[in-house]
Amino acid sequence: MVLQKNDSQGARKTRGRPRDWDDKTEQNTIKSLDRAMEVFEFLSEAQGKTLSGLATDLGQSPATVYRILVTLEGRGLVEFDQADQVWHIGPRAFVIGARFLKRTSLVERARPFLRQLMNETGETANLGIEQNRHVLFVSQVETNASIRAFFPPGTLSRLHASGIGKALMAQMDAARIDNILSSGPLERFTENTLTDRDSLLADLAETRARGFAIDGEERNLGMRCIAAPVFDMNSEAVVSISVSGPTSRIGLETIENLGVAVAAAARDLTAAIGGEPSQRPG
Repeated sequence: MVLQKNDSQGARKTRGRPRDWDDKTEQNTIKSLDRAMEVFEFLSEAQGKTLSGLATDLGQSPATVYRILVTLEGRGLVEFDQADQVWHIGPRAFVIGARFLKRTSLVERARPFLRQLMNETGETANLGIEQNRHVLFVSQVETNASIRAFFPPGTLSRLHASGIGKALMAQMDAARIDNILSSGPLERFTENTLTDRDSLLADLAETRARGFAIDGEERNLGMRCIAAPVFDMNSEAVVSISVSGPTSRIGLETIENLGVAVAAAARDLTAAIGGEPSQRPG
C-alpha cells in the first residue's frame, strides 16, 4: 500500500513553477524577451514589413529590431524576403502553432470527418482557423481527381476572400467584424472578390441564414469553395470545414447539395468535440 499525504495537512507543493509564481512584477519579467515577443506578434499581424517600418511602428530603434529579427530568423520563426526586402513570419511559427492544435486534438478529431466529406463529395476537404485576420489552413484531405484545390497546412488566405473565412466571419459579433473591416481596404483578387463593405456584410448575413458560405471564384478564378463553421462548447465558431474544387465540377447547380453535405459534416464535428451550435439568427 502506498500512503499519500493529505493535502489538507499543508499547502500542496507546486511543481514546474517557482515559489513566487503569482508575482508578475517587473523583476520577474525578461525585458529583452518581452520586447522580442512584441516584435514577433506585431509581425504576425502586419506581415511583409521592412526593418525601418517595423522600428517606426513599434517605436524601437532599427538596431534593436534588427537584432531581434536575426535571432528569431535563426530559430525559423521569421524569414527575410531578399527580393522585396521585407520580413515575414517563418515556417517554424506554424510548427509550434500546430503543436498547440495537436494538444487540443481538434485537428486529429477532424481528420475522419474531412475524409468522409471528401469521399462523399469527391472534392478536397479542408479545415481552417482564423488567425490574425487571415484563414490559416491546418488540415486537408485531397481528392483523387487530377484537377484539385490544394491548400497545404500553413497556407494563409484573407478572410473576406475565402469560404472558410466568410463562414467564420459570419459568426462574429458586429464589433469584431467592424474591427476587421476597419483595419484597411479589402484586397481584390478577382473580379468576384467582395471589396465593398456593404456587399460583404450582406453576403455574411446570407451565409448565416443558409448555414454555409460560398467562395464564388473570389480568391482564384475557376475555383469554388463551400464552407460551414464548427462550434465549441461555448457556441463559438472555432474552426471551419470546407470543400473546394474547380468550377467545372462545382457548378452553380451543385452548390446547394454540397452546402448541405458540408453543413452536416460541420454539425457532426461540432458534436464530436462537445460543441453547441450557435443560436444566432440569420
